[in-house]
Parts: sequence; structure tokens; C-alpha cells
Amino acid sequence: MIIITGATGFIGSVIAKDLFKQGVNDLILVDKFNKAEKWKNTVNINFKEFVDRDIFLERLENGDFGIPSAVIHMGACTDTTEFNMDYLMSQNYEYSKRLCTWCLTKGVRFLYASSAAVYGDGSKGFQDSDGLTLQMHPLNPYGFSKLLFDRWLINNGLTKSVAGLRFFNVFGPNEYHKGNMSSLIYRSFPMAKKEGVVRLFKSYKKDFADGEQKRDFIYVKDIIPVINFLLENKQVSGIFNLGSGYARTFNELAITILNSLGKKEKIEYIDMPEEIKNKYQYFTEADMTSLRSTGYKKEFTSLENAVSDYVQNYLVPGLHY
Repeated sequence: MIIITGATGFIGSVIAKDLFKQGVNDLILVDKFNKAEKWKNTVNINFKEFVDRDIFLERLENGDFGIPSAVIHMGACTDTTEFNMDYLMSQNYEYSKRLCTWCLTKGVRFLYASSAAVYGDGSKGFQDSDGLTLQMHPLNPYGFSKLLFDRWLINNGLTKSVAGLRFFNVFGPNEYHKGNMSSLIYRSFPMAKKEGVVRLFKSYKKDFADGEQKRDFIYVKDIIPVINFLLENKQVSGIFNLGSGYARTFNELAITILNSLGKKEKIEYIDMPEEIKNKYQYFTEADMTSLRSTGYKKEFTSLENAVSDYVQNYLVPGLHY
């Protein structure tokens, strides 16, 4: 039996579907169906039970589910424009601490989602060492809430007992419910298909031309083998970056989207919303040394192949994972 929180969300549902395809039938999915598209993310998964997020911890601590072989904690508020710090602390910090503590007490494998948002402007680099984690300065409340849980683990000497994945810019099927938090690929697809144009934010830093802001984009399908590796190798612990390891420009991404649709390369640059100008990451690139040092050898899908697969096999036909 495996418990997955955030199981109707983007990454959680893809993990759940893959485990189901592997033959794991005793899945307990934890989440809320609070957005219209989310139910479609789990419609093809046969699971043992679905549990509302708000009552899950109490039921878990009461012994309603027994002892699972692992808990994969993907549940969180992932909105980088959420400014209610009390809400973020409740969902991303206190909830995670309580669930992690239960797992450690019961000897249950605990995997969880961290975020590259903890790195802030990247001025201190993107190396996932515990020492650097204690020095980071996120740019938004979401990143701060994720950083606090990472720090709690480090300060209490728990990183040798759990495994965290610091996700960079993940994209792919099942992100359809995320609205403004979905990837540029998903948000740009309708206009790119209809009008043959992709719109990108202008740059407001002299070191970056328009569209030359860089991010580490990783396909959601490349996360699955890492999760399986961590489930199979329970001795592997710590907080690990999970990106492709290569920063690519938004211009390159836009061109890849258009190419996947057989369109000419046409990009327009638009003003960035005022509320995110000072919180925008202009560069991210995962240092993958730590994960590679554990023995994980599988290569990641190239941006071009990943975008082509996503567009042609999911967005064009309108399919979920």
C-alpha cells in the first residue's frame, strides 16, 4: 500500500497513474477535487480509497489505513502568487511536519516535494547542499514556506531519514487545472495552434534580452523513474534537485512549441505584471550532482522531444496522462 497526497494534482496524479500501471492496486489517494479538471487526472486509476485532505491526518493517526510501505507527499499550495502566509504555513509547513513525523515514528518511507523556488534569484547558486539551504532567500511566500520545511528537516537531523525532490520547471499532461500556474507550453498552446504566435514576458534586467530569461525545464514523465528509484532504494536520503540540469531560454521554448505544431517562428513580447516583476526568477539550473551521486543514471528527455510529445500526444488530442 502506498499513500499519495496531492494525488489529483499535476505531479501526484502522474505518479499515481504510473504506480497503478506497475500493478500497485492498494493506492490511497489524498487530495481535494476543488477544480473542475482535476477529477479527470485520476479517472483511469483504480485506487483503494480516496481521502479528503482535511481529514486525512486524523484518520492516519487513528490507524484507519494501517501502515503503508511509503508515503509520497506531493500535496501543497503551489501558487507562487499566494500571499496569505498563514495559509501557506498551514498547508506547506505544518501539514508536512505532522505527516513526516508520523512516517518517521512508524518507519514508513517518506518522499516529498520541495521546490526550486527556495533558491530565490539564484545569486547563491543552485547546489542542493544542506549548508546552502540554510542561507537561501526565496522571492515569494510560496518559496519561503517550502524552504521552511527543508530547514526543519535539516535543523532536526532528519535529512538522512527522508528523501525530498526540489522540482524545477515541470511541465506535461495533467497540469490542465493549474490556470496561471500551468506551464508556458500549456498556456501558449491555443494561440500557437490558432494564430501561430507565442507571447513571452519582456525582460527588465539589462543582462537578459527579451525572451532570453532561462529556466531548467523538466518533463513530468522524467520524474517517474526518479520516484521509482527512491522507492526501490530506501537507503538513499536527502534533499535532491530534480531538473534537467540545463537551463534553456524562453525563446528556445517558444520556438520548440511552434515547431511541434508545424508553425513558423513568431514571438511577441508583452509586459510583465507589476505584482511579479520583483519576484521573477530570471535564471534557474539544477545542479544534479547529488542525485547522480546516488547511482541514478537515467538520462532526461531533451526539451525538444519532451515538448513534441506533450503537444502532439496530449494537447492536440486533448488527453490526460
